[in-house]
Order: sequence, then C-alpha cells, then structure tokens
Amino acid sequence: MFTPEIQLWDIALRTALIYGALLLALRLAGKRELGQMTPFDLVVILLVANAVQNAMVGPDTSLTGGLVAAGVLILTNYGLAALRARVPWLRSAIEGHAVLLIHDGAFIEANLRKERVDREEVLMALREHGVDDPTKVRLAVLETDGTISVVPMSDSAPQRTKQRVRPRRGL
Repeated sequence: MFTPEIQLWDIALRTALIYGALLLALRLAGKRELGQMTPFDLVVILLVANAVQNAMVGPDTSLTGGLVAAGVLILTNYGLAALRARVPWLRSAIEGHAVLLIHDGAFIEANLRKERVDREEVLMALREHGVDDPTKVRLAVLETDGTISVVPMSDSAPQRTKQRVRPRRGL
C-alpha cells in the first residue's frame, strides 16, 4: 500500500509534464471555455482526469505514489501562480489578454469570430448589465476569465456584475 512500484521522481516528472500539457491545451482552447462550465465541459474534464491518471503514476497504485502526484500538482500550481505574479509576459502567455467586442456602439466582427463569441451572447451580457441596445455601449470587453465587461455610453445606466458567457462547444 505504501511501497511505490516505480521511482517517485518518475511519478513527479510525469505529473509535472501532464500538468504543463493540460495547461497548454486549456490555454489553446480559449478563455471562453473556462468562463462557465456546461455539463458537457464537466464530463470532458472528468474523462480527461481519468485518462491522464495512468500517464502520471504509470502502473503505480500505492498511496505514496498518489500523494507524490497530488503534491507535485499542488506545488506546481502554487509555483506557477507565484511566477505569474512576478513575470508579466508569463501571465499574458498563460491567461491571454482582454479582447474588445464592442467599441462606441459597433461590434468588432473580427474579434467576435476570433474568440468564437456570437452577437447573441454579447447582447445577453449587455442585458445583464442593464443595457438594451448595443449602440448605447462605449465598450464591451471579453475579459481573460471569460466574462464580458460592459461600459455604457453614459454613467446613468445601472452597474451590474460581469456576466459569464456560456461556451457553444466543449473543451
């Protein structure tokens, strides 16, 4: 139960590599994918977790091997978060950057296509912010966390929280 079947450094290396590969895959999938999970996204995440488990620990089923893998995931995540806070280009590489969707009442079609956001999703976010007409919007921005921030033309519109957009496809 406590005796690992393979070297602990091998489990640690495999786990770190899987962490990096999944981080890259999620980054390439786009920020909208992480904005709000659908039931389909949850199923994919659970299946991915099951699929990569053997890649992390190999044939090892020991408690020690599992604890090493979990510890490496936690430490790697902590370390990456600390680096992200200190290295601006790393934060941008991992999280991306905010994207303008509406400017002075006009949709920016190229950015909508690039981010795979349709007009209906933006209009829904506008309504959530108390704006009923896109021509009354100074800026609508897809943030790095998948939310849409809205700045109305006038400050008289009610201020509301950011609305997360629901992705149209799975991870």
